[in-house]
Parts: sequence; C-alpha cells; structure tokens
Amino acid sequence: MNFNQNEKIDQIHFGTLIVGVDIGKGKHIARAVDDRGKELAKPLAFTNTKKGFDQLLFWIRTIQKSHSKQHVLFGMEPTGHYWLNLAYFLKRHKIKVVVVNPFHVHRTKELDDNSPTKNDVKDAYVIARLIQGARYSEAYLPEDTFADLRTAMKMRDQLSKDLIRMEGRVHRWLDQYFPEFLTVFKDWKGKTATQSLRHFPLPSDVQRLSVEQIVEIWKQKVQRSVGLKRAERLMEVTKQSIGLNIGLDMARMEIQFLLQQVEMIQQQLNLLDEQIKTLLDHIPGTQEMQSVPRVSFLTVAGFLAEVGDLKRYTHPRQIQKLAGLNLKEYSSGKNLYYQTRKIAITCFFISEHTTTGRQES
Repeated sequence: MNFNQNEKIDQIHFGTLIVGVDIGKGKHIARAVDDRGKELAKPLAFTNTKKGFDQLLFWIRTIQKSHSKQHVLFGMEPTGHYWLNLAYFLKRHKIKVVVVNPFHVHRTKELDDNSPTKNDVKDAYVIARLIQGARYSEAYLPEDTFADLRTAMKMRDQLSKDLIRMEGRVHRWLDQYFPEFLTVFKDWKGKTATQSLRHFPLPSDVQRLSVEQIVEIWKQKVQRSVGLKRAERLMEVTKQSIGLNIGLDMARMEIQFLLQQVEMIQQQLNLLDEQIKTLLDHIPGTQEMQSVPRVSFLTVAGFLAEVGDLKRYTHPRQIQKLAGLNLKEYSSGKNLYYQTRKIAITCFFISEHTTTGRQES
C-alpha cells in the first residue's frame, strides 16, 4: 500500500535504518542513514550477484545490530529493470522495499552541494534522505497471478511493437518493388492480398500468369467469390509499374520472410490473449470491469498489470495517483523531459466508472 504522508512519517523513528541504493547494471551503491539523516556506515559497493546481495544483507544486519535498529526501509529508483532482482531478494528476507520518484532525485541532488551532476554515491545518499523525509512509496512487487499478468502485458506490448515494425517493413517493400499494389488492394493484410504476395509478389511474377490462374490461386485461401475484375486490374497495373527491377530474387525471399514473421507474431498475440483471459478469470471483479462501456479485457489486464490487486487500495484516488508516480526520464542534448505511465488515462477512466457504480449501488 501507499501510505498517506502522516503514516509514512510514522514509519520512520529512532529504530529505523534507512538504506538508499543507486542501481546500476552490474554494480550498486548503498548508503545507510538514521531517522535524522545521519550516515551510519561507509557506503557499500556490491555486485548484482547472489554474492553481492548476501554482502549487502550482512552489511545491513551489522548496522542494525551496532546501532540498535529494528526496522529497515530500503529505497531505490524504480527505473529500468535492474532493480527488480534486488527488490525481490530483499522481500524474501522480510526487508521493506520502497521507491522514490526519479524526478525528485534529480531535483533534490543539488540541495546538498549546489550541483545537479550525476554521481552514484551521491545519488544513493539523496535517495536515503528522500526516504528519511517520507517522500517515498512502498514498492509493489506482484506475485502469482498478478506477476504473470504483468509479465504477459509486457510481452504483449513488445509483440505489438514488433508487429508494427514488421508491417512497416512490408509497406517499405511494397513502396520499392510494387508501389501500385495498394491501388488494387485496400490493405495488404487481407486474405486475397497476402495470397498474392505469397505466390506472385512482383509485377513480373504477375505477368507470367493468366487472369484465370490468378483467380485460381486466390480461391485456395479465399472462400468467398473472387472476381475476374480485380485480377484484370492487378494485371493492368503491373504493365505500368515503376517498381524496382533489380535484386528480385532476394526481394522475393524478403517478402516471404516478412510475411512469415507477421503471421508468427499474430499467432503469438492470439495465444497470449487467450492466456491473459485465463488469468483474468482468476481475479475477482474483472468481469464487472469489462462490463463498463468501451473497456475490453486488454484494458482491464493492462490496468491490473500496473496497479495490482485492488484490495491493496482503500480509495480510488490512490489508484489515480499512480499515473504520476513512475516518471521516466529522457534526455536529448541539453533537453530533459519526463513521461508518465501509460496507465494514466486508463486508471482515471476505470476508477471513475467503478467508483460511480459503487455509489449508485
């Protein structure tokens, strides 16, 4: 749960050991402070390995013992994916993991030395001080069904991007070798169009066939009637084609590879969607959420993959706040900007509708 500010402050007292860590790919830096921000030990550099994690755990337990700290708050920035292995390791050892907003770290780091420069040791201390000031949120580390759902939605997001990229490459191929193709077919993804690209993708391939032969090839995949007029139109445009006529053997191979990849990704998406539906069936309340107009199973799955079990929350506003908690930093030259989670609109839309439904009932 994300505690309100007073509850967060209550979590930090004399018996609290606060550890801030700056996450790297192969090495992390940890710094430990007390409830007043006083550093309790030298910074620890440890590797992103089991040996390194055990070293960190021993370091924490040693500080706890020497300074009489019964409670540990361990914080980091939830950027990238390198933090997850450490977070789950700490969770297994009953250490509370919290996260701080990367935007807050960037804004706060120059308060101590009037410099916003990046430094791993410095950033770890800034993170610890943010936690000491109760500027943190408890990390959500899903398990079981919700962990599977989050992984599934990440997979789907990546597959969707891969599909868009492959489809773009098909369009590029058509622009180069058969620009007139889409004057005959509205969409190359239709059954007749893909059948054409599989059997006679180039204008020269079409010209080797008769209109009747083209229609017969179409009928192998298309159940509905396919007329001669479209075949005649296809034959006609090939005579005036401006498509490239070089490297045609490899061009034929390329379009077959692209079509195979598109088909494979679509099959993977279909299989994944069935698994996502099965996961949703194991989560109470998902059928009611899908009954909201314009909310599909993918909307619900994406929503729950981010926010987790709704039982964790006591008020819809807590869910809406998530839209701004996980800022992602992008830099280009001297420009720096941040992008919020994609769930912002989804969170607001579903939480508003579910809240309205509860009030009406």
